[in-house]
Amino acid sequence: MAREFSTVGVVGLGTMGAGIVEVFARNGIDVLAVEISEPALERGRATLKGSTDRAVAKGKLAEADRDALHERVHFAVGLDALHSVDLVIEAVPEHLDLKQRIFAELDRVCRPETILATNTSSLSVTEISVATSRPNQVIGIHFFNPAPVMKLVEVVRTVVTAPEVVADVEALCARLGKVDVTINDRAGFIANALLFGYLNHAVGMFEAHYATREDIDAAMKLGCGLPMGPLALMDLIGLDTAYEILDTMYRRGGRDRRHAPVPLLKQMVTAGLLGRKSGRGFYTYERPGSPVVVPDEATPPATEAALADGARAITKVGVVGSGTMATGIIEVFAKAGYEVVSVTRGMEKSATVCEALKTSLNKGVVRGKLTEADRDAALGRISWSATLDHLADVDLVVEAVVEELSVKKALFASLDEICKPGVVLATTTSSLPVIDVAMATHRPADVVGLHFFNPAPVMPLVEVVRTIRTSPEATATARAVCAALGKTGVVCGDRSGFIVNALLFPYLNDAVKMLEASYSTADDIDHAMKLGCGYPMGPFELLDVVGLDVSLAIQRELYLELREPGFAPAPLLEHLVTAGYLGRKTRRGFRDHSHR
Repeated sequence: MAREFSTVGVVGLGTMGAGIVEVFARNGIDVLAVEISEPALERGRATLKGSTDRAVAKGKLAEADRDALHERVHFAVGLDALHSVDLVIEAVPEHLDLKQRIFAELDRVCRPETILATNTSSLSVTEISVATSRPNQVIGIHFFNPAPVMKLVEVVRTVVTAPEVVADVEALCARLGKVDVTINDRAGFIANALLFGYLNHAVGMFEAHYATREDIDAAMKLGCGLPMGPLALMDLIGLDTAYEILDTMYRRGGRDRRHAPVPLLKQMVTAGLLGRKSGRGFYTYERPGSPVVVPDEATPPATEAALADGARAITKVGVVGSGTMATGIIEVFAKAGYEVVSVTRGMEKSATVCEALKTSLNKGVVRGKLTEADRDAALGRISWSATLDHLADVDLVVEAVVEELSVKKALFASLDEICKPGVVLATTTSSLPVIDVAMATHRPADVVGLHFFNPAPVMPLVEVVRTIRTSPEATATARAVCAALGKTGVVCGDRSGFIVNALLFPYLNDAVKMLEASYSTADDIDHAMKLGCGYPMGPFELLDVVGLDVSLAIQRELYLELREPGFAPAPLLEHLVTAGYLGRKTRRGFRDHSHR
């Protein structure tokens, strides 16, 4: 039987500590909330009151329950008050020496059987535990912010944490209505180890002027369904906190260069640009502590006129290809009012594309998203062809053929001969260098990448990829077209993976390496990212959907271009692909899908 915790102490009543107090008190457990001084105690009391009052206002907590919750919480200054509690959780700032001093004092004050826990998100639980004479009773209980809302708790055991202590804490998490993942003491645990490599990479992208802060954030929200973009998330976490976590992970985690904080991060912290809490970070906020972003000198103009500045007029569009992506792109343009010429390798292919298009448009009618008249008008705007010569009078060509450079180069050489001057030639490649395709023509200034996401009619994002030869007019035209399609166009340079894949796939690869090292299970890693970071899918769910072969190919491209050792594909990913375990499409990937 797991032991019953009747009283719990919480040390440190910042946002996190006050949230942990609320979690325990909401679940009928008496809490002793401790701070270093009376003013700090009052701030903690105010934080708790504000949170519970908001819950009442939103109808998520009854007034009587709020009042009962507050009656369970007792406030005190100094650690001596904790002499008779069953469990203490420390939630003070992330400084090892501070935590060690507190644990040494708790060891002196608390009863011998009291469990001592730290809420650290990046420091070594082992190093904290050795400040006590009872390291076997020290454990990490890492809540996520905001603690009353977030379902995940990482339970971190050291090599000497007693098994019964782990079992007691796991049972306590269940009592609190939390999902726990139990892991060993390693830098960043699961969620931060996977999250902060990705966040640091995004800061590096911004530092290199590869894309704007708005475009990087929009790409990850719209392309991956994430609740926040990486730079907005850094502002929420606090750039000083993020710097400390990355620095600790770099020093403790084998000095992986991708965890070495990007220089810009240190500069911003030194300059006091800490994110929301200081009113300025990657974005500027209404006031310190406010979530409301206000325009600043880096905010791009939001008007359509500004978007269209320098853009060429587009009325007729050619789409080359007969696959799923080509079919979706034809539908997007036709529904938006453009005349479309579809070119495939034969009339049989054209008939197949036409049938797939009709099926998709009919679904739109059935779901009430399209009228029959709109469907018929869209179909009426499309002409079908099996020869590129019919693209002689179009204003824009979008290529969506197979991902083979030789095929694309041959196609663009032909388009160069056929198309009139001033036509924007776009490739939908997701992994090949756009400049290689552009240089197959005598007009590289008119070539851009237009990377639509699958399914094109549904996904709101398009990556507009400019090469070092792309003209400002061609980029402006591509952006204006995206806006006319009702899509968000994000502009980036011609680098492997563009924005989304360059940030997404190294994170997925890191998850595979974590599984490969037997640090955690696929289920626990997926739980951690969904429940701890609000991701719509866990990394292994996503890998199985995307296809392990596709994921491996993208990761190899990134590694070959950037030569970053941390980007080398995980051997486990290569082995699974070699074995033919490619994900859902073969009914077996990281999980067995044969019975689903």
